[in-house]
Amino acid sequence: MSTGRFARHQRLLTSSDFRHVFAQPRRFSHPHLMMLVRSNQKPYARLGLAIPKRHIRHAVERNRIKRQIRESFRTRQTKLVGWDIVVMARSGAARLSNRELREVLESHWQRLATECADS
Repeated sequence: MSTGRFARHQRLLTSSDFRHVFAQPRRFSHPHLMMLVRSNQKPYARLGLAIPKRHIRHAVERNRIKRQIRESFRTRQTKLVGWDIVVMARSGAARLSNRELREVLESHWQRLATECADS
């Protein structure tokens, strides 16, 4: 996965993939985002997104948030090998600027890499 791509096999696509993460996750929380993480026993990380209309009304904002999350994950995926990650947006996430969103994600990725590497 050194190409830096975000390939299809690196995405959580099925409900069983999401159920696996939701069953016994480690949680990393922020007022506007939450990450649920679980080991996947694979040589790469996988990402799933849960950006509900209930919290972020406009499709433009939901898509902007998803793009920022995917790009942030794509650039840090080599440090997250072996984990399934679901990023969930909470109310108010749409008020974050792109820069603020990237900073929040960066702090989550760093925390995840250090804390989950110990387990």
